[in-house]
Amino acid sequence: MPIFEYDCKGCGTAFEQLVQGAAEPACPSCASTELEKKLSSFAVSAGAMADRVPAGPCGTCGDPRGAGACAMN
Repeated sequence: MPIFEYDCKGCGTAFEQLVQGAAEPACPSCASTELEKKLSSFAVSAGAMADRVPAGPCGTCGDPRGAGACAMN
């Protein structure tokens, strides 16, 4: 279920709401259905990307075997 952002035309409240199917959202402050849907962006957490992008060597340990020879592994 997507989360949408709205601005209420009645009272000016900005809010987010999880919308199911054809449900018509209402303002949580004044119950108005006169809403303007805002353009939303999405975020990707580092945890979601960690398994897809291999980490390179940090270069801080100074391991003499070279890059990628981390002593912490």
